[in-house]
Amino acid sequence: MIYRTKLKIGEFSKMMQVTVKTLRLYEQKGLLQPDEVDEWTGYRYYNISQMQQLSTIRSLQGMGFSLAEIKEIFDNNSTVPPLEQLEQKIVDCQRQLHMLQGRLQLLLSLRDSRKEISTMEKFSIQTLPSIIVASHREVIKNWQALGPLCTDVIGPEMHRLGCRCPMPGYCFTVEHDKEYKPTDIDIEYCEQVEEMGTDSTIIQFKRLPEVPTALCMAHHGPYDRFYESYTEFFRYIEEHGYRVIGEHRTVYVDGIWNQKDPEKWLSILQVPVAKE
Repeated sequence: MIYRTKLKIGEFSKMMQVTVKTLRLYEQKGLLQPDEVDEWTGYRYYNISQMQQLSTIRSLQGMGFSLAEIKEIFDNNSTVPPLEQLEQKIVDCQRQLHMLQGRLQLLLSLRDSRKEISTMEKFSIQTLPSIIVASHREVIKNWQALGPLCTDVIGPEMHRLGCRCPMPGYCFTVEHDKEYKPTDIDIEYCEQVEEMGTDSTIIQFKRLPEVPTALCMAHHGPYDRFYESYTEFFRYIEEHGYRVIGEHRTVYVDGIWNQKDPEKWLSILQVPVAKE
């Protein structure tokens, strides 16, 4: 029997990086209805297939289609605009080339077949060992504030405390918000260290327990496209009989500190799972 994942609206919001307010708007417009609404509590639940539906809505919006146009496409039992409609959008982009260059490329690429990356290259099952980390939790203004926080605050404080980090380095973040928030983000930064130190007002030391089974997925590209990887991720766990049982970690392997081109950034999503 295949385990059917049900996500509360807050969980769904967090995984897909869309605010609850936006999800309610999509529901109001008839674009994305909850899979289930509890008649007693009013709680809204979403299933895995709706991740792809939401990704389609976001993709079409990114290409310049209005919510009304997207609904018309869905009402025609399709997820792809008609060719003549695509061509008209391309013409519109060409008229506003300087402002809409990114959107134009998306529309052009929609007509081209894309080679799918094998899931075996993206996914792996790993055991995450018990480690000691130097941790800092803070509500940051936005995602752009994370880099300066690490380099200007956390890094110097770890150096002052004499922290020694094993090679290769291992650092990750954990989001503590119950839903997606583009601002005022409650985030915890953790970096592996060799031994427990003395806590300060900035850094706290703690030992994390072993994670026996973690599904790990490589994410290539900027951070505002994590929702694309989570769509694949949850489809994979459902197809292979897993369920999520713990906090998600986002490991930053390569980023703006080493690569100016966001398309070359590499992050690893690590999520504790168990077999159903």
